[in-house]
Amino acid sequence: MEPRTVLPATWDVPKVFRERLGDKAGRQRAMFSDGHLLLVLHQPPGAEETNRRGRFIWRKPDGSWTSSDLGGGTAALTKHLAEYAEAIQVLDLREENAKSAIDYFGVLEGLAPLLRATAHLHSALQEARKQVPNDRSIINFRDQAYELERNAELLYTNTKNSLDFEMARTAEEETRASRRMAASAHRLNNLVAFFFPLATLSAVFGVNMLNGFEQIPPPIPIAVLVLSGLAIGAMLAYAINRAPAE
Repeated sequence: MEPRTVLPATWDVPKVFRERLGDKAGRQRAMFSDGHLLLVLHQPPGAEETNRRGRFIWRKPDGSWTSSDLGGGTAALTKHLAEYAEAIQVLDLREENAKSAIDYFGVLEGLAPLLRATAHLHSALQEARKQVPNDRSIINFRDQAYELERNAELLYTNTKNSLDFEMARTAEEETRASRRMAASAHRLNNLVAFFFPLATLSAVFGVNMLNGFEQIPPPIPIAVLVLSGLAIGAMLAYAINRAPAE
């Protein structure tokens, strides 16, 4: 009795294929035995998928193909590669429309598993190419998988660069805003330092107490008060802004 695996029960494949497969597809790879080629592949993964959905494509010794869920013929593998191309294109459009770091991060989150999957897909088809060197359709599929891996890698790099640029631009804007706030606070401190003595003198001499200035005819008292306050404020502002001694 042949071991039960994830392969379709109706497939008359070599026993070694079923022995090498368990309850899950496992990593993407190519198996070859007695002229039979079995491609263990993954459907395009989503960003939040933790379990990979397996897909099996079987090439018989007579050159005919069949798949677990995409029908027969080489069209099955063509459809499989087209699904990856479509997934990459969707993320490419999202990258073009991204406007914030969150948008770029979302693209990277969906692209990372897809990049790994295309790399393993290319590796599996390269392995199949070595096992069946005379089938030119496998060569074409291998080359298409390489293009998918390259496109996914370029998109990942571009998105990562865009994310880094967006973060740097945001940090630069925050730095400029902080400098403007610091400059505004500095000017405010200068104004406070300049007018604080005047306000203090006005408060002191505004107290209803005899101080001798009542006998001096106006506007001499108020002029002396204002000039004294401004002079003291100027000295205080100078002391605040003076560079510290090294």
